[in-house]
Amino acid sequence: MPELRQDPVTGKWVVIATERARRPESFSLQRGEAEVAPQASCPFCEGRESMTPPETYAIRPGGGPPDSPGWEVRVVPNKFPAFEGPMGEEKRLGLYRTRPGAGVHEVIIHSPDHRRDLEELPIEQVEKVLDTYRRRLRELCKLSFVRYLLVIVNHGRDAGASLEHPHSQIFGSPLVPPRIEEELAGTASFLGSVGACVFCRIMEEEQRAQERLIAENEHFVTFAPYASRTPFETWIIPRRHGRAFEIIQESEIPALASMLKEVLSGLSRGLGDPPLNYYLHTLPCRDDREYHWHLEILPKLTIRAGFELGSGMLINVARPEECAAFLRESKPLARA
Repeated sequence: MPELRQDPVTGKWVVIATERARRPESFSLQRGEAEVAPQASCPFCEGRESMTPPETYAIRPGGGPPDSPGWEVRVVPNKFPAFEGPMGEEKRLGLYRTRPGAGVHEVIIHSPDHRRDLEELPIEQVEKVLDTYRRRLRELCKLSFVRYLLVIVNHGRDAGASLEHPHSQIFGSPLVPPRIEEELAGTASFLGSVGACVFCRIMEEEQRAQERLIAENEHFVTFAPYASRTPFETWIIPRRHGRAFEIIQESEIPALASMLKEVLSGLSRGLGDPPLNYYLHTLPCRDDREYHWHLEILPKLTIRAGFELGSGMLINVARPEECAAFLRESKPLARA
């Protein structure tokens, strides 16, 4: 019988359609054999720095001027930004309101290597990418017209990647996105009624239950959420309660890099390198509300159809418990 499950953070309901459920291994895709070769037109490859806007940050251990070769991680403004420039005046057009799309939109190029995805890079390189997230979030939050910073990765064309060269993006928006407002409201409601952080309680419950737990190390816990919206939805949550990613400690970055690399490797190996999105949820800039930052990974294995679009509810055709077991079996569970 289908089962309705409620997200304890947002209160939204998800349908776990057990009657039409698919075995986790049935989501595995056939990995293409063709090697991804650097394109002559790829603006993210080393030596083509002039093809991007001037860099805003780079890790260039050998020194050298900006926008030159020799970098390990490079950050540039998006050439076609979703948000750009300082705040402008709001206007009313009869019933409607409009304002300029103020903000920032940056691209973080993970490495000079056109072929290797994040999970294929050396652990030290993944650490540098995550440290770049931290540094850019700290810097961009200083902009008065930026209210929220969202770090995302689109892996694969079906997940929205328009360039093959592996990269992340940072969207700096003048508004707090609805999903974040829902999580903030859920966090405040749970804190008011129970007196505890809802994310900390979820993490404790998943460690107790074990059946949705995927991996854990000294600083992070990874699991399939109880009310997973899609097959193989995965959350990585820090054990140490912290409202914003920017306050992550230096000692925690290697543990996060190891966990992220392990989880992405398991998804790639077990599901045949599926298209996926991951994003970092953190506290809005200059905000004093309670929250617990975390990273969410959603493989793109199903299509939202009429019910999902018409109702606003999602049907997940794979039980999160079975998906977690499948990923655990792809690699032995890492313990603290």
